[in-house]
Amino acid sequence: MNKPIDSLLQTVTSKIDLTQEETDFFCSLWASRFIKKGQYLVQAGDICKYDSFVVQGCLKTFHTNWQTGQEYILSFSLENWWASDLESFVKQRAATYDIQALEDSQLLQIDHSSFQTLLEKIPQFERYFRIITENYLFSLQKRILGSISQTKEERYKAFVKQYPKMNQRLPQYLIASYLGITPEFLSKIRSRKDA
Repeated sequence: MNKPIDSLLQTVTSKIDLTQEETDFFCSLWASRFIKKGQYLVQAGDICKYDSFVVQGCLKTFHTNWQTGQEYILSFSLENWWASDLESFVKQRAATYDIQALEDSQLLQIDHSSFQTLLEKIPQFERYFRIITENYLFSLQKRILGSISQTKEERYKAFVKQYPKMNQRLPQYLIASYLGITPEFLSKIRSRKDA
């Protein structure tokens, strides 16, 4: 795999089978985009025009409380993950969330019209996107359950177990925001773990 599209194809073909003709059509719909660290992929209030596949890099999806300035991280998107304000993209309405690059990132993007064409021409993609949407929903359900039933330390341990690479790659304050705890409390949890 040496082209950006190859990592996307590998991800897709792990869930569905495609003919060569379908593969060629699928590949023709994607555009490569590079965004720098700190750059926004989409901002709240704008319409999310693209569904983005992360080839290289890391992004965060978050909401900011404009009264307090507090940032609430919904998710992170690393290599071979998707980054989109799903409701905004699907319904072509104003985005609820901001998506920002935490690192220089290479993406593959499909616009809304091409996405609809893909679903119409190759019905297996309905199945593919249903599978990834279900997996995302299951992950969100686990996260919600954890946030209402686990201690802060249990939430951190679950995060480390589920996302060991993110725990090493992301700054402490971002992980703390994702877990709904303060960076200071996360530091205490980590120091107890290392002791």
